[in-house]
Amino acid sequence: MTFDELGLSQKVLAAVSAKGYTNPTPIQAQSIPPALQGRDILGIAQTGTGKTAAFTLPMLSRLEQGRARARMPRTLILEPTRELAAQVEEAFAVYGANHKLNVALLIGGVSFGDQEAKIMRGADVLIATPGRLLDFFDRGKLLLNGIDILVIDEADRMLDMGFIPDIERVCKLVPFTRQTLFFSATMPPEITRLTEAFLHNPVRIEVSRAATTATTIRQILVASNGHAEKRDTLRTLIRSADNFKNAIIFCNRKRDVAILHRSLQKHGFSAGALHGDMDQPARMASLDAFKNGDVSLIVCSDVAARGLDIPDVSHVFNFDVPTHSEDYVHRIGRTGRAGRSGVAITLVTPDDKKYVDQIQDLIGKSVEWEGPGISELPPPLESGRPHERSRGGRRGGGGRGPRAVEADAGRGAGRRGFEGEARPVRAEPVRPAPVRSEPVRPVRSEAPRAARAQAFAERRDRRPRGMEDDGPPVIGLGDHVPSFLLRPVVFKPAKVAEE
Repeated sequence: MTFDELGLSQKVLAAVSAKGYTNPTPIQAQSIPPALQGRDILGIAQTGTGKTAAFTLPMLSRLEQGRARARMPRTLILEPTRELAAQVEEAFAVYGANHKLNVALLIGGVSFGDQEAKIMRGADVLIATPGRLLDFFDRGKLLLNGIDILVIDEADRMLDMGFIPDIERVCKLVPFTRQTLFFSATMPPEITRLTEAFLHNPVRIEVSRAATTATTIRQILVASNGHAEKRDTLRTLIRSADNFKNAIIFCNRKRDVAILHRSLQKHGFSAGALHGDMDQPARMASLDAFKNGDVSLIVCSDVAARGLDIPDVSHVFNFDVPTHSEDYVHRIGRTGRAGRSGVAITLVTPDDKKYVDQIQDLIGKSVEWEGPGISELPPPLESGRPHERSRGGRRGGGGRGPRAVEADAGRGAGRRGFEGEARPVRAEPVRPAPVRSEPVRPVRSEAPRAARAQAFAERRDRRPRGMEDDGPPVIGLGDHVPSFLLRPVVFKPAKVAEE
């Protein structure tokens, strides 16, 4: 089957031909014809099978008629990450080269002003992440009652990132009569519930079993001990890799991404980094440098694991075994795309055995080991001096100081040990008690006190008649006593009404 047989418009076919594509992938061949008819689509396919073109091409054909209005986009595409949203925008720029369509991108890390200007101009295609989309809607800058086609891409990734409540809200805000194209690599129960609630008699397209890996990817497990040894093992694998062109290296945590990135640069490797704490310009610059070949390695977290179409990636390294087995499928799917061959190498420590077992259960096959397995690893090298320091920083006594150990021994005198022997009492040397010298306090002179009393007496003698007070002088208030405090309080007897 060729693209000419799918019913696409001539403008779209010309753009596809200009890219050199003639035969559609299975997900494209099965989803484009019903999408052109306005049917809802439920597409289940592994990553790298051409899902982006499966909804981009029919949307372009249907958008040739009609015109967008200000603040009312005609179509909406939801993506879980900024990188995926930007990638879909690039796909519209390529396949829509013969169309005069306005495409707006709503993602975080970009100023509201530029995005608002595109929305006000009228957007035929709106590509957004859920958070920024609802932010615009809540501010009154965006109306969703003109949406004709709704695309939810990488739905299982949306679930992992906690976007399902936002997706449900968006589905209730768009018109009931819209067409929905729903794509996911896996179908967990929550995603199944979502499709049953918001898709109307969809065409289910499953081109491969959920959570399977491409046959063009060679998968390898390599055993290692600890993070320090893993970094050394990774460098050795990169230097000795066959047909190496470039590689994506995945870590589980953002902190480990930064550490490994600095380590690779320190050892002379050309490497970039990509994780969620980077601002949007830095993320796009790092990704562009890898796509253009300016760097041959990019260390990233799972923010880059889903759907990124980076052509011709030769190797994928899992520096950390993913704790969610589905993430393994999406990570290694960055290589072996579009029929190309690729290699996926996972570094495994003894603590990762249960995660490896879960991955092999998910993909339905065992992954081969290269070199010794986990059970065949030599014991890790002991670091430091023969007597290792404990967590408390002192030797012996469970990390407590010698005084605490000796005190416990003294308290335990007379009690029997496990072998019925009395515990030895370790005599602590008698140390003289420290002599504390009391500070010499100055003797306070009575002169200031007498001077204040005399000043008060003189001030009292100068008061008007009737204000004299024969009581003892107030000592200690100083010369700044307010005058109203020195006035006597005269209580007048209340008049009793005569009967």
